Amino acid sequence: MSAPVLAPPPLAPPPPARATIPRTFAAMMAREARVMRKNFLSAFLRVLVQPVMFVFVFAYVLPKLGGGAMAGGPGGPTFSTILLPGLVGSSIIMQAMMAVIFPLMMELNWQKSITDRALAPVPIPLLAVQKIVAAALQGLIGGLLVFPAVLFIHAEGQSPDVHVANWPVLVLVMVAGSLLAAAGGLLLGTLLNPQKVQMLFALVLLPMTMLGCVYYPWSALDHIRWLQIVSLFNPLVYLSEGLRTALTPDIPHMPVWAFLLAIVGGTVVLTWAATRTFTKRVLT
Repeated sequence: MSAPVLAPPPLAPPPPARATIPRTFAAMMAREARVMRKNFLSAFLRVLVQPVMFVFVFAYVLPKLGGGAMAGGPGGPTFSTILLPGLVGSSIIMQAMMAVIFPLMMELNWQKSITDRALAPVPIPLLAVQKIVAAALQGLIGGLLVFPAVLFIHAEGQSPDVHVANWPVLVLVMVAGSLLAAAGGLLLGTLLNPQKVQMLFALVLLPMTMLGCVYYPWSALDHIRWLQIVSLFNPLVYLSEGLRTALTPDIPHMPVWAFLLAIVGGTVVLTWAATRTFTKRVLT
């Protein structure tokens, strides 16, 4: 008799892939990148329409109508020179805030999809940080897209006089400013009632833009001292002044230590506050 043929022992199942925090964070960022790529056209138009209209009116139409004198008189800087740093800062702030506020409101209130993210093997505060980083990236891209608009749309003789005088300050202000705006957007998104989101534009975004030293340097408010002091509570002021320091150093601007302290310190404080409110909203 032949010996019975023994079946080979079953293969042991492969060990499950271990999800690490960096790998999970990278996967969530990859998802954000795919969403951005899918919605590239709409995001591109959203980023460019507002600054292009501002540039067209203030740097092309008004000088053609004789309003170029508002830039500072003969021999002074053109209005497009004053406008470029503030408009870049405004685009960074607006795009970073909107990139986190509206998706967050849908995830927390209507779609309830935030619960799926909360099941990921990462701490919930890190999920908040991921949202801040993703929104800051969109704000940074928005700010970079403004440069060609301001550089090429202007009336004859009104071209901006811009050169990078301090690369480290420029990079730090743009990156930290994007994170500051995204953290502020996350904080507002977790505190605002969705039914009152229209108040965000009336009470936050519009005053922030109009009084954020976008169309004039902060030093020009010397004759309106109370407004100059009140404007210090506006984060866009520090971003505009920081970009003026790096791009148009001949125009008066805030001391470097002042706007860097406000931008970096504000980023830390707002990130801490936003992660706390986000965690509380997700767990309730």
